[in-house]
Amino acid sequence: MSPRADAVRNRAKILEVAARVFAEQGAAASTEQVAAEAGVAIGTIFRHFPTKADLLAAIMKDTLARLAERLTAPEATLFGAFAALVAEAAAKRAVVDLLPGLEVAESVARFRAVVAGLLARAQAAGEVRAEIGPDEVMALLVAVCQGALRGGWPPALQQRTLSIIFDGLRAASAAELS
Repeated sequence: MSPRADAVRNRAKILEVAARVFAEQGAAASTEQVAAEAGVAIGTIFRHFPTKADLLAAIMKDTLARLAERLTAPEATLFGAFAALVAEAAAKRAVVDLLPGLEVAESVARFRAVVAGLLARAQAAGEVRAEIGPDEVMALLVAVCQGALRGGWPPALQQRTLSIIFDGLRAASAAELS
């Protein structure tokens, strides 16, 4: 039996509002505020997400799934993915701070697989050095996104930082072309 339509709508609305509230106020924001802004009772939130950690994990899973979906588009590129993720991180506060305690390993693994696919495509096109692996790319993504999250980087700083990273990733022939 599938969930009732109103339950599905409530869950989606809760996640949408919670993502915004936590992005604006950080992970210390209250679930009561999320309920009020979503127009649902606090009990509705707890029926969907028994704990605040469950709600935060759901936000992260949803965010990673949406990012992975965007990155599987035929026109997606590794460099474009970096730029989009840094811009998104710079615009949000750190729900990511709680990642080590959240159960999102499966979502992170799926996201890593998408990034690995973009890397393989970029390497096949001669755009990225062959010796670079998915682990290095994920480490760079995490580091630069954490910096953007913490510092609220303006677009000019994002562009300069990405330019340095991209120069380090580029294959010699691709670097000479740009």
